[in-house]
Amino acid sequence: MNINERKNWIRLLMAVNKKQIKQLAEQITSGWALRYKSLPQSGLGMLKLRDGALQEPFYLGEIPIASAWVELTLPNGDKAEGAAQVMDDDKDLAEALAVCDAVLANQLVGHDLLTVLLQQGANKLVAEQRNRKQMLKRTHVDFSLLGAEGEYDEKN
Repeated sequence: MNINERKNWIRLLMAVNKKQIKQLAEQITSGWALRYKSLPQSGLGMLKLRDGALQEPFYLGEIPIASAWVELTLPNGDKAEGAAQVMDDDKDLAEALAVCDAVLANQLVGHDLLTVLLQQGANKLVAEQRNRKQMLKRTHVDFSLLGAEGEYDEKN
């Protein structure tokens, strides 16, 4: 997974310790002004899918969701925006991820610390994927061998 692509940042950051993300976001933005473009929110969202046969919509259920959109103002007056929407019920986490998004997207001071977290998240996801593949491999069944013994004769 490419750590330089913005679309992957939230997923990679969610793979690392959430407390670490919050602390780092707070540390990086110390002395910067933070303004909400929309207030951080958390709640439940309905997961809507379409039936495969009739293409009719149905609701699978509720999922926790949190979102935040922030604008950072640096001491020199420069501004940077970031946003995040995650399947979690922690709006403080969504705010921290939005701050991380702004810092990474604009290459602000501290983006190198966040890049380290992105790499840790990527390494963790790769390890999980490898583990899943090994579990799948252990449960693999070769059905082509079933008919190789010979035909079963019901008369005997």
